[in-house]
Amino acid sequence: MSLFEQVNRIDELKKLYPEKFTTEKNVFKNIKRGNKVFIGTGAGEPRYLVRSLMDYLNHNPAAFFDVDIYYVWTLPDDSNYFYKKYKQNFRMAACFIGDLNRDAINKGDADFTPIFTSRIPEMFDRNYFPIDIALIQTSLPDEHGYLSLGVSVDVTKAAVENADLVIAQVNANMPKVHGDGFVHINDIDYIIPYDEPLPEYDPKEDSDVVEQIGKYVASLVRDGDTIQIGYGNIPFSILPSLNEKNNLGVHSEIITDGVIELMKRGVVDNLRKTINKGKTIGSYCMGTKATYDFINNNPAIELKRIDYVNNPMTIAQHDYMTAINTVLQIDLTGQASAESVGNVYYSGMSGFGNFMRATPLARKGKTIIALKSTARNGEVSKILPNLLEGSGVSLHRADVQYVVTEYGIAYLQGKNLRERAMELISIAHPDFRPWLIEEAKARNLIYKDQRIIPGPRGQYIESYETHRETKTGLEILLRPVKISDEARMRDFFNTLSDQSLYTRFFRGFKYVSHENLQYIVTVDNAKGVSIVAVIQQDEKEEIVGLGQYYVDSTNYSAEVSFATSDHYKKNGIATMLLTHLTYLARKNGLLSFNAMVMGDNTSMLRVLKNQGFTTKLVESGVVELEKVF
Repeated sequence: MSLFEQVNRIDELKKLYPEKFTTEKNVFKNIKRGNKVFIGTGAGEPRYLVRSLMDYLNHNPAAFFDVDIYYVWTLPDDSNYFYKKYKQNFRMAACFIGDLNRDAINKGDADFTPIFTSRIPEMFDRNYFPIDIALIQTSLPDEHGYLSLGVSVDVTKAAVENADLVIAQVNANMPKVHGDGFVHINDIDYIIPYDEPLPEYDPKEDSDVVEQIGKYVASLVRDGDTIQIGYGNIPFSILPSLNEKNNLGVHSEIITDGVIELMKRGVVDNLRKTINKGKTIGSYCMGTKATYDFINNNPAIELKRIDYVNNPMTIAQHDYMTAINTVLQIDLTGQASAESVGNVYYSGMSGFGNFMRATPLARKGKTIIALKSTARNGEVSKILPNLLEGSGVSLHRADVQYVVTEYGIAYLQGKNLRERAMELISIAHPDFRPWLIEEAKARNLIYKDQRIIPGPRGQYIESYETHRETKTGLEILLRPVKISDEARMRDFFNTLSDQSLYTRFFRGFKYVSHENLQYIVTVDNAKGVSIVAVIQQDEKEEIVGLGQYYVDSTNYSAEVSFATSDHYKKNGIATMLLTHLTYLARKNGLLSFNAMVMGDNTSMLRVLKNQGFTTKLVESGVVELEKVF
């Protein structure tokens, strides 16, 4: 719509609805002592109205007192000035905490209500949060008299429906967005025309750490998944990692630049969604002008009321729903806080809990917590022995599925306390792992004799990972063993017969003890390499093979050994392990391999000789072989 058309539309409305147009001063005279005033959310905040309200108070400081301001995510440009100067006039009551109001809430200068945002419309309907006046921002009306709430439907639509008086800043820059955000002009009491750019929001982080987290998250997202992206820099920033996915859908409280970029690339087409097929569904949008332009009158995007989008029953209807969120801290049992750091309130409930609880109820639903391993420039670990005292438990330990840091992926569902503690320690920052091990021991979460190799010598080396397919078509991941693999290694050795154990260890074993397993899963990178062959079955990893070499630093050679599960013999896994170990040994500067094999272990001898090993010595039924690189 041209500027000329915009002016004509407003002039036409003034003729049709003269009672709805007046000065800001006359509008604000409607605010009385003790009123409850709602301000629209995020990028939909009517900033001109808020600035005008402050200007009105500057000229009329005794106009009203003791007014409550309800909002979810919105504040004037200069919040400290607002709180201090107008504290007799207003008491701010937030349902979410952001950068602008965090200090005021923690100092007691503003109120915070912990509530799922999906419940706020119900609180309006029940008059538990009564609204006398709603300050909102809309698009220009269309030819049918409908204005769009544009980028902010969320709780704003419910506020409009419940307010006694609705005051709208009509802004030609507000996009018209499909969905639930249309309001008829008859339902608006006063119109204040004022065009200004919508506030832009682009909190993305670019770093190697974020890129690595995104890579791990992408490995968990399946083609055809319907994704939810939670509030926070990490969820926003990892979206480019999904660029190679296909047929993704979106059902998310917030729509961001990253979501729109995926739509533009054709990654998000919503064609495989269970409900709202073909539609990106959100409740509000915060991004850049390019994003606001893209969603304008775009039938592929709908913004709906938050009590629909965040309703657990709505979320659970999506097959292959994947929720991606972040937290401030998580403890070794899996309890996580997204709200506060100790007694410092930092964020809010938003839709986090709804999506993290409802997604596992969906068929093939999957939840992911993505976070950096440290905070404050590496000074503190975000994985802690216990949540800091005072921290709100946003996610119960029984609810957690995947946890991702830049150091890997931990899967906690169904794991006992010892297993989940080791899983989380394995993806903590290496500098904090020895401390976490000792703290976990002190809390009886893990074995008292749990070993760990501190520093780089005990670090997981991702570059050693590789994917292979066996000659029989099995998809295998070859990766270094992890300190959290003890339970999986125990299961692996229990698949070996007594004879297989004997040929592996050269003596009789009824089982492989915890003490021996400790030395197998805790590898000193300076002394050797241990590679496991893994089959991924949904969320479960099954170890089906183990290959190791131990270095003799005096002659740059190493002793190599390997074993395959009795259930997976004749798949070529042993050859695959030996080939990969040979590659790593040569890469690490070794000159040769040695192997000791029982003389009657014909299958292992055949594998070694096929890989170029020659016999050096046969003694007491044991064959010694060598391969020079």
